[in-house]
Amino acid sequence: MSRFNRRRFLARSSMLTALGWSASGWFPALAEQVAAQARERRHCILLWMNGGPSQTDTFDMKPGHANGGEFKEIETSAPGLRFSEHLPGLAKHGQNIAVVRSLSTKEGDHGRGTYLMRTGHQPRGPVPYPAIGSSLSKQLGSPTDSFPNYVSIAPFQAVSPEAFGPGFLGPQFAPLTVASYNRFRAGRQDDADFADLRVDDLQAPKDLDAGAIRARLDLWEALQADFLDSKGRPPAPIAQHTVYQRALQMMNSAASRAFDLSEEDASVRDSYGRGQFGQGCLMARRLVEQGIAFVEVSLGSLGASSWDTHQGNFPTVKTLSGELDKGWSMLMTDLKQRGLLETTTILWMGEFGRTPNINPSAGRDHYPAAWSCVFAGGGIRGGQAFGKTSDDGMTVADGKVDVGDVLATLAQALGVPADTENITPLGRPIKIAEGKPIQGILA
Repeated sequence: MSRFNRRRFLARSSMLTALGWSASGWFPALAEQVAAQARERRHCILLWMNGGPSQTDTFDMKPGHANGGEFKEIETSAPGLRFSEHLPGLAKHGQNIAVVRSLSTKEGDHGRGTYLMRTGHQPRGPVPYPAIGSSLSKQLGSPTDSFPNYVSIAPFQAVSPEAFGPGFLGPQFAPLTVASYNRFRAGRQDDADFADLRVDDLQAPKDLDAGAIRARLDLWEALQADFLDSKGRPPAPIAQHTVYQRALQMMNSAASRAFDLSEEDASVRDSYGRGQFGQGCLMARRLVEQGIAFVEVSLGSLGASSWDTHQGNFPTVKTLSGELDKGWSMLMTDLKQRGLLETTTILWMGEFGRTPNINPSAGRDHYPAAWSCVFAGGGIRGGQAFGKTSDDGMTVADGKVDVGDVLATLAQALGVPADTENITPLGRPIKIAEGKPIQGILA
């Protein structure tokens, strides 16, 4: 093993930054060491579609049927696998993509569906279940990392805040959030500018100089040490202390520059798309390069930017598909070129699907009975569709799976046994996923 481990590299980079060196001056050998260690780790990128995307207009089209709507389907790079005409970039990656067309769940409410799909459990009972990002990052990351193992970019948490949290795992496994401050705004940006993605609460107050900040930190450290010692260092305060320490380490680490997209050429940023989702995908690539275990990027929030297309389904889905296609396809291209796609598993999903039949308002309503999710990248046998729905799309005709099976598949693709258990504060064992992996799409 090289004498330059990741932790030492971050510490040295911090020192160089403090002395006035820029991130562009990283020593090539050290930068390559970080990249090599990132390739050795397993990573997950969750593409979360707020509002519930229409499977019939994206990955399970019904050409020739009245439910099919106005979009056409196109061939992909995988023979027999077809997507919407508005996903041409992803079609070029068909050989690395597996569509699950036979997902059937039981929650058609936004809040309850979000909680179900993100935790694997229905929102009931006394146990606050962790988001899948918290559960998997706990297994994939290292407790000695100075960087958070779970980052959530532009999350729209309003419908179910608990679905985005660490639950009983505690705050040390909560996500670091980026741009949640504008979660109530439209999810797209004016074409004249790149979306502004900043880590929530990372910057120091502008009215404090370095000496004042250092004095405050010294005082905080002294008070914390006295408090923890007086209480016998119990688990809950230790967990909170760990969160604060990690945040401070990150603020003073050159690795925090992974969040600074201005370091990328404008042409690269533009290739991902200028909105929150496209820039979020670029940030996800940069974070994976730093070895971050779990990154999620959200698309959709309120109004015209939501997949919740009860009215005017087709123009909205066309616009959202354009954002999705540009950001996701470029993400896969970049990961592949950098040797990271084989160790990065991507999952695309929302809280439920939408009705195959079109309502009188030219929209599609909530529909959890038969819908789709999509896997790509590492650990996945791409170039195929698993399961199928009936000709009208209303029922699952073959290969029915539920949320537990989807999350178990994700865990196994990442090399984490799905039956891995976490223990609640009351001593109850909870599996990461209560289902069976879909073996047909696993590499």
